[in-house]
Amino acid sequence: MENVKNYLNLFIEYLQIEKNYSQYTIVNYLHDLNDFFSFMEKEGLERLDDVQYSDIRIFLTDLSKKYSKTSISRKISSIRTFYHFLLREKYVTDNPFSLVSLPKQKKAIPRFLFDEELEMLFSISDLNDPLGQRNQLILEFLYGTGIRVSELCQIRLEDLDFSIETILVNGKGNKQRYVPFGSYARQAAERYIHDGRSKLMKNQSGQDHRFLFVNHRGKPLTARGVRYILKQLIDASAKNLHLHPHMFRHTFATHLLNAGADLRSVQELLGHVHLSSTQIYTHVSKDHLKNVYMAYHPRAKDS
Repeated sequence: MENVKNYLNLFIEYLQIEKNYSQYTIVNYLHDLNDFFSFMEKEGLERLDDVQYSDIRIFLTDLSKKYSKTSISRKISSIRTFYHFLLREKYVTDNPFSLVSLPKQKKAIPRFLFDEELEMLFSISDLNDPLGQRNQLILEFLYGTGIRVSELCQIRLEDLDFSIETILVNGKGNKQRYVPFGSYARQAAERYIHDGRSKLMKNQSGQDHRFLFVNHRGKPLTARGVRYILKQLIDASAKNLHLHPHMFRHTFATHLLNAGADLRSVQELLGHVHLSSTQIYTHVSKDHLKNVYMAYHPRAKDS
């Protein structure tokens, strides 16, 4: 399978240069493709052109024993894209995955945070401590702007414009957008930049940098580091709350729609390419409106 490794290197280059995908996305592609290559090796398939539809059926059966429908769909999509690239470059004669239908999935309603959960999280950090100031700003930006964790970690000092209270956000595919932030986030940002970050940067031993969020050694904070910080905050709260960073994004969108924001504006703030990605939040909003109606309209209650 020597040629497969060569093709993989070319594919990675294609994802980096032509598609302009992030390192995180490319790593996911590699995980998906490695599962397929392991299957090929096990089945004695030397060349990518050797793979038949009957082999794919066996592969799908193997995947179904280990992964959810969502994960399987992503893996098939990754492999299909890989074959599509090879077919375009004339390294293979066919894309056997082009006829594979993805498993049907029920769209999950996004889980968002309730007001009391948000209040609890915002009350934990010690604002006299540099790390506490940083953690508070992480919460303010995740909830107050709806940005992704990957976008949060890429914010540089020069991306903040305090005069008009906006952040220049580098989104997926290096697409940039401006996102506003409010007075709470502004106060938290000014406090952290002038006090907390300055103190943390004194621990920096390597090359200086302009990233806004740093760890205790003054190094740029990673997405993994943010997830660890959120886990620490939950542990400190002694609450049994299953929290992942994207829940702040869900909450941001849901709260805007519940308050009457239009869908197109929320789409732009979130950096969604397709409106359908934003529309899932309207289900949550409809539930909210139904609850309000049932609670307050005299004709909604049982006689």
